Amino acid sequence: MNISVIVVNRMKTTVKNLSDTKVELFIECDSSELEAAQAVAVNKLAKTVKVPGFRAGKVPANVAVKHIDQNQLSQETLENALSKAVAEAFMAEDLQALDRPAVEVKKYVPGQSLEFTAEVEVLPKVTLGDYKSLKAKKEAVKLEASEVDEVIERMRAGFAAKQPVERAAKDGDEVKIDFVGKIDGEAFDGGTGNDYDLKLGSNTFIPGFESGIVGHKAGEAFDVEVEFPKDYHAANLKGKPAVFTVTLKEVNEVTLPEVDDEFAAKAGPFTSADELKADIERELTEQKERSATDKLKDDLVAELIEKSTLTAPEVLVQDQMRSIEQDMAQNLMYQGLGLEQYLESQGFSDRETWQEKEVKPAAEKRVKAGLVLAELSKQEKIEATDKELEEHVALYKQQYGGADSEAAKQFDSPEARQQIANRLLTEKTVDRLVELNSK
Repeated sequence: MNISVIVVNRMKTTVKNLSDTKVELFIECDSSELEAAQAVAVNKLAKTVKVPGFRAGKVPANVAVKHIDQNQLSQETLENALSKAVAEAFMAEDLQALDRPAVEVKKYVPGQSLEFTAEVEVLPKVTLGDYKSLKAKKEAVKLEASEVDEVIERMRAGFAAKQPVERAAKDGDEVKIDFVGKIDGEAFDGGTGNDYDLKLGSNTFIPGFESGIVGHKAGEAFDVEVEFPKDYHAANLKGKPAVFTVTLKEVNEVTLPEVDDEFAAKAGPFTSADELKADIERELTEQKERSATDKLKDDLVAELIEKSTLTAPEVLVQDQMRSIEQDMAQNLMYQGLGLEQYLESQGFSDRETWQEKEVKPAAEKRVKAGLVLAELSKQEKIEATDKELEEHVALYKQQYGGADSEAAKQFDSPEARQQIANRLLTEKTVDRLVELNSK
């Protein structure tokens, strides 16, 4: 535990490091500091004092002080002295507080002396590892012919012709069904559907469901017995036998188009099937390149964190945990799911277990990444220029309907511009990290 003593003007401060991220300051102020704090208090309170012969707010300080409630003056003086002393002490010691300091007054004699402690989490010291010789490498990009074929098959399905048939359904057909799933005779959540379009053989449903429809004709109603996989995402359904009552409403034979020049012309501005395939190959390769680059960036930052010495302040970790939980809740809402369903599907017994095992580690990683990149930007003297910031703000505005749209105006606020500037600086710093390790 390190303790240091500093003197700012006539204020004496003792700094005690409680941990890598928390400090306690013991501050002593003498009469001169309190006199200055009282002068500020008098000027403020004088605006509210009513004195005969003076207009409201125009009472001179030397007159007002005689009419100000002394308890109120003492309290206002104390608050001014505390605020000023804390700010000066943190500046002198080059400490960056991450939250409002917890202040405890130990001794206060109005006009004579003040002693108090201020405890707070601070931005920790970051000692970077050798960031110019990291081992992470970009993965080689390889495109398989099967990947191009998968895209083409999806495109063929999009242009497929569908014709109702009276024969029994078979793999490859598209059927329209109603279904109700039951376990032990009771319907369960998510097990009911109406007018559901299903491609037989697509393995969209659990094993045994689609094959149970094969061989039946439109208009038939029948039961399909299945068993949920033991690794099924919903814990309450894992390994459970179920019975689906199915009504087969339509059977459509699907005819896929040939991959020829005519098909290519329908799919886009292409004159031949070869041109279409070449475009798909280019797009998939670019996607793989972007993914490989993004993974390299993540790997380099993770390695730099491992090689560096730092501690994640708890207040920042808690902030990131709240952010992660909010993002998760929003994403689940878009999927029509609740957090409880997600926790159950992932095998977490309760919210607290999820927070400890999944949320907190992710939050700590985010915080540490931000700290090492901030330190790296200082050492490499990386800055976001005004021109770059304006270009990025304009880009965000364009994505939200153009500079004149109401939605785009949010990016004119100082807070939004600062967030964009921070994001830009982070991007430039990561790019620099990649550059330094790509030689």
